[in-house]
Amino acid sequence: MNNLRHMMNPLDFSVEELEALFDVANDIENNMSAYSHKCDGKILATCFYEPSTRTRLSFETAMLRLGGKTLGFADAGSSSAAKGESVADTIRVISCFADICAMRHPKEGAPMVAASNSLIPVINAGDGGHQHPTQTLTDLLTIRSLYGKLGDFTIGLCGDLKFGRTVHSLINALTRYTGIHFIFISPKELKVPDYITEMLDSKGLTYEEVIKLEDVMPRLDFLYMTRVQKERFFNEEDYIRLKNFYILDKAKMELAKEKMFILHPLPRVNEISVEIDSDPRAAYFKQVQYGLYVRMALILTLLDMTDAHMNEGLLRTF
Repeated sequence: MNNLRHMMNPLDFSVEELEALFDVANDIENNMSAYSHKCDGKILATCFYEPSTRTRLSFETAMLRLGGKTLGFADAGSSSAAKGESVADTIRVISCFADICAMRHPKEGAPMVAASNSLIPVINAGDGGHQHPTQTLTDLLTIRSLYGKLGDFTIGLCGDLKFGRTVHSLINALTRYTGIHFIFISPKELKVPDYITEMLDSKGLTYEEVIKLEDVMPRLDFLYMTRVQKERFFNEEDYIRLKNFYILDKAKMELAKEKMFILHPLPRVNEISVEIDSDPRAAYFKQVQYGLYVRMALILTLLDMTDAHMNEGLLRTF
C-alpha cells in the first residue's frame, strides 16, 4: 500500500511534476489516437457519494479513451453506504475489482481515508467544500495552454469564494508560481475565508478584496467565475438573496482586455449570460476539454503507464 501514489491535493505533485503531467496532457491533446490502447485491460472505479455530471463523466470518458473500462456508482444511495458500510471497507472491496479509483464524497477527508486503506491508486474527485484537485489541474492546464505559461498575470475570482472548493484549491496551487496578483470579487457574506488571506499574507503574495466586478475588469488577464452553491447554504433566504449577485454580460465584457479569458468550473446557473458563449474570450468549454486530457494523463501517471520519454522524473515512490 505504501508504494502507491494517490492524488488527494494539487500540492501532492511538485511544480516540476505538474509541468511533466501537463506535457503528457498536451501530447494527448495533439495525439489522441496514440493513447487509445494505453489502458487496455485496466478498470477505473468511480465512487461518487455526491451528485456530479462533468467530473464523473470526464473520468469515465478518460478511461474509455485510454482503452480501459469503468464501473462504480453515481450516488451513495445506490452503494452499500446506504447499508452503513464505511469508506474504508468500500475501498478494500473496490480494490479487488479495479486498478484505480476516483472518489467524490461530501465529507472532507473521506478520499484520504480511502487512500490509506486502498490497494489501488485513489484520486480525490472532490470532498465537501475542501478540495477538488483534478478541477485545479484542469484550471492550471487551461491557463498554461491559453496564456503560454503559469505566472505573471492578474486573476479575478468572482462569486462564491467562501464555499467554492475549486477556488480554494486553485488559489493554493497558484501560490507556487511567480508574479500572480489575486483579486477576490464577492459580497461580504461570501468573501474568501480568512485562512486563505492569512496564507497569502504569510507568503508575501499580493491580493485585493472588492465587491464590484466592473471596478476591476480592465485589469484582469483571467476572470474565474463561480456559481453561488445552493447545496452549501444553511437557509434558502440567504441563497435567494445572493444567487444573482453577479451576472457577467456583454456590457461588462466591454470593459475587459482583448486577451482576457473567462474560466468557470461549471455548472453555470445565471452568473454568465449565454450571450457570452460566442465571445472568443469565453474559455469555460475549452476547460472541459482540457479536463479530459489532464485526467487521462493523471490516470496514466498513477498507473505508471506514461511513455518513458514523457514520464522522466514524473513519478516518485513513497
